[in-house]
Amino acid sequence: MPHHKSCKKRLKTSKKARLYNKAYKSNMRHSLKAFRAVSSAEEATGMLPALSSQLDKLAKKGIIKRGTANRMKSRLAIRAGSLAQQSQP
Repeated sequence: MPHHKSCKKRLKTSKKARLYNKAYKSNMRHSLKAFRAVSSAEEATGMLPALSSQLDKLAKKGIIKRGTANRMKSRLAIRAGSLAQQSQP
């Protein structure tokens, strides 16, 4: 247990931040799962900008690293592209 007043406050604020970060990450995982479940190219390309924006915001807030966000966006774009090529006759 913290002995100083500032440490007590820091403990309280870090618990609060951990809960917020956990919620943001959970929301991100649900969005990624929904994107990966999509089978049509139109849906995938429609979801891609919103998902990229969400990843950028999480990286900006420091919840995930910038490189992680970039890697995820790249892989999602590749997946959307492969779905588009599969749907072409």
